[in-house]
Amino acid sequence: MKVEISNRICFISIDREEHLNAINLNVLNGLKDVLLEHQKSKEIRSLILTGEGKKAFIAGADIKAMSSMSPKEAYNFSKLGNDITLLMDNYPKPIIAAINGYALGGGCEIAMACHIRLASENALFGQPESGLGLIPGFGGTQRLPRIVGLSNAYKILLSGSIIKAEEAKRIGLVTDIFKQEDLMDEAISMANKINSKSPASSSNIIQLVNKGISLDLEDALLLESSCFEENFKDKNKDIGIKAFLNKQKPDFRD
Repeated sequence: MKVEISNRICFISIDREEHLNAINLNVLNGLKDVLLEHQKSKEIRSLILTGEGKKAFIAGADIKAMSSMSPKEAYNFSKLGNDITLLMDNYPKPIIAAINGYALGGGCEIAMACHIRLASENALFGQPESGLGLIPGFGGTQRLPRIVGLSNAYKILLSGSIIKAEEAKRIGLVTDIFKQEDLMDEAISMANKINSKSPASSSNIIQLVNKGISLDLEDALLLESSCFEENFKDKNKDIGIKAFLNKQKPDFRD
């Protein structure tokens, strides 16, 4: 795992290039440790997650390591992956996935737990577990339908099909596609844009979207109004409104 902090961005790179950045227990535990370490840090306002090299974001789970797992070990592996993706879902700082190649199986599932997904032109996506006699274990059967809809999710999950970046964008799995050599610069540009906004607003938006999506509309709107009230107690509200009225750029506080 490579971790670097620069200009209030935490860069996390899965560093198993020789294995196409495949996930094993060491990768999962390393990712969890980094996320927990920086969860409340005032040094960073956003994170960018990517994979080392030009071929893979995360090509999936390490099948060789999985081949010797007992059913109980498989449960623990899945539970750890789901704990991490839940942590990512609800992370108080926006996480951007810079998907620079294969995002298959667990790699696609980890990408789906990021708040914004940007892809390179050569990126490939899929949940091929059924071809191995398995099912997704890090949330694929749950997040994919929420992101791309039931019909698209069933097609990807049941067929094990691998889809290209253009199709991923068409169905809403990613928002933007860039040339591979431009992907990281574009991810940094997005992070800088987010970092210029109120960090309290970013955190509140993430929590509202995640909580509200499981509520009926009436309850979700009440939740938003309550959070809107709390937002008016935040010092950044005064900073932002004053800057707007004075036609200045706001300097938000952490």
